Amino acid sequence: MSTSTLPTRRIGNDNVTALGFGAMGIGGLAYGAAGDDESRFKGDSEALIGKWFKRTGKRDQIFLATKFAITAKGPNGTPEYLKQQLNKSLELLGVDTIDLYYVHRIDSTVPIETTVGALAELVKAGKIRYIGLSEPSPATLRRAHKVHPIAAIQVEYSPFVLNIEQKGHLLETARELGVAVVAYSPLGRGILTGQITSHADIPDDDFKKHIPKYSEANFPKITTLVNKIRDLGKRHNATPGQVTLAFMLAQGDDIIPIPGTKNVKYAEENIGALKVKLTPEDIKAIRQAIVETELTGDQYPTAYMGAIYGDTPELAKA
Repeated sequence: MSTSTLPTRRIGNDNVTALGFGAMGIGGLAYGAAGDDESRFKGDSEALIGKWFKRTGKRDQIFLATKFAITAKGPNGTPEYLKQQLNKSLELLGVDTIDLYYVHRIDSTVPIETTVGALAELVKAGKIRYIGLSEPSPATLRRAHKVHPIAAIQVEYSPFVLNIEQKGHLLETARELGVAVVAYSPLGRGILTGQITSHADIPDDDFKKHIPKYSEANFPKITTLVNKIRDLGKRHNATPGQVTLAFMLAQGDDIIPIPGTKNVKYAEENIGALKVKLTPEDIKAIRQAIVETELTGDQYPTAYMGAIYGDTPELAKA
């Protein structure tokens, strides 16, 4: 499938491929792993992408998103910090402008109006084109959108993690405001590819080993769901991962999954999901299988849960 024929979706006023690429993993750190500092946390993947841009000259063919706000001490949404981090990202990537700049986690000590106001200045300066938020609360998204249009939210969204679909939650709010939904970990951190068949298959240093939702007790249910998806995929000559991505794409034209991989083979497999055409009956069957799975446990270890769907203090009035 040529890149010129790939289906597209919208972020802001731009057409982007319906399936993106999550690049955090290519930097050598698993999500949640401890680095020397926040620049190490994301800097390796930015540096690699910057080298690729320099070698290929294809920056103009890429819709580029990156983010800031994670530090060893917790989220930092201050104007000073975000400007500092943006300049670091521009340098590492070797670019003048970033298409979409996310607040990676919401700083509970800084009014979102302050953070987004500073980002809006960077839009005017031409350093970024669009503003995004990663896993804000619905209320935070609304407040941010009043300051400057939010082009996209990035959230964990997969058959294992459907929190945003709840009434009054982020999916409903994003659609009301016309905000695109960029889904990270759409393959359940790789488990829905079918390559991991037991909790013991997960390396001890892999972050998901410690996620309650992927506990040893849950794996029989997980395996049952993956096998149902695998069986359905046989009718489409598709892998479990491709069927899963096709299912996520079918949740709406505003959903843009961004699976990540370090392997070219799996990147090509993921792109192949764009050719999988699930029927309404297929989608209904997968949804029913998800409901029947009834996984217990959170999507992050307890210590991390407080950082998602974040709120901020109200902006003080003069």
